[in-house]
Amino acid sequence: METSEIVVGLDIGTTKVAAVVGEVDSDGITILGVGNVPCKGLRKGVVANIEWTVKSIGEAVQAAQSMAGVEIRTVYASVGGSHVRSQLSDGVVAVAGGEVTADDVERVLEGARAVAMDADRQILHVLPREFLVDNQDGIRDPIGMSGVRLGSKVNLTTAATTCVQNVVRCAERCGLTVADVVLSPLASAEAVLSEDEKEIGVAVIDIGGGTTDLLLYVDGGVAHTSVIPAGGNNVTSDISMGLRTPMAEAERLKRNSGCALGRMVADDEEVEVPGVGGHLPRKAARRMLSDIIEPRIEELFAFARRRMEETGLIEQLSAGAVLTGGAALMEGMTEFAEEILGMPVRLGLPVGVRGITQLVQGPQYATGVGLVRHGATMLSQARERSNVVTVRARDLAPELEIRTDKSGRKIWDWFKAAF
Repeated sequence: METSEIVVGLDIGTTKVAAVVGEVDSDGITILGVGNVPCKGLRKGVVANIEWTVKSIGEAVQAAQSMAGVEIRTVYASVGGSHVRSQLSDGVVAVAGGEVTADDVERVLEGARAVAMDADRQILHVLPREFLVDNQDGIRDPIGMSGVRLGSKVNLTTAATTCVQNVVRCAERCGLTVADVVLSPLASAEAVLSEDEKEIGVAVIDIGGGTTDLLLYVDGGVAHTSVIPAGGNNVTSDISMGLRTPMAEAERLKRNSGCALGRMVADDEEVEVPGVGGHLPRKAARRMLSDIIEPRIEELFAFARRRMEETGLIEQLSAGAVLTGGAALMEGMTEFAEEILGMPVRLGLPVGVRGITQLVQGPQYATGVGLVRHGATMLSQARERSNVVTVRARDLAPELEIRTDKSGRKIWDWFKAAF
């Protein structure tokens, strides 16, 4: 890559909007700036108030622009919510010339997209699981292989068209152009997973404010995506009701003093609980706070394990699970997840970037950094395609000149014969 380009990831979540600015060059990705502001315009990952969402996006982009010192015009946006679904599909095409080319791969993936779906849904991603060349399966990259028939097995991720359009519309009202819309857990996986983990099998559990996204990798490809309609806001609501305190104070207690595993809290630890409606603050045992949080987190991880068992892939997740999202920062989350899921669990921190990495070294920024990496990959692929087209045009130019010359002579000879 000769020149550097600016790529911006816009993570639009239930509780926050984060804008991450990255510079992409031949050496990799350098983080230049980050903007992070609270957001109240979404409910369970879906836009519920356009004006509030637009305001949050504008503030986050402005903060990122000021830090990075660049103007932001194009972004890669995230989308999530319980409307997201996945289904398996396959496609088969004949190989022209006996050797698989990039065009053949593109055609077989296009064929896999041809599935019946509701008119109000659209395909977000076509994620190849494996390719088949003349019934030989387990092929990751078939380009250059000899064969007469190419098949593919893919995972189609679909979303509600209106939900995606609302995300795009919010960004456009801030004067931004959305280059691509990416599924949130897929972007998070791009930022926190290694190729080895994808190869031997791993689960990404992205715990957001309104929803929890589950993404399973098996044999290097995405095997399953699903959304659990519960997240950190459910925990906050439980604390608010259990301790009789406002939601804002319950959120503060969860972040500063929350613990997912009750036995990790000492009996003599206390927290100060603000009162409601003029009541004075009071002291409460931190163990009581943990006892409120633990059942909800247990339910969340039990639901995730049930989803894994339903897919039949849980035995193939040798690398265990990776937790991302802001709620994963709570004390005791990884230990509790290991107990419920029955597999090794680690916290997912963004890797593979340079620059002011201390600002994005947290699971809550995994989606934003992943969007930047996705944008860098898209730019690289677009540049490769343009180079291929340029080379083909050069190769065909002499042939086109000869054809034009021959056809011109034929017409001239016909005119001379006629007149």
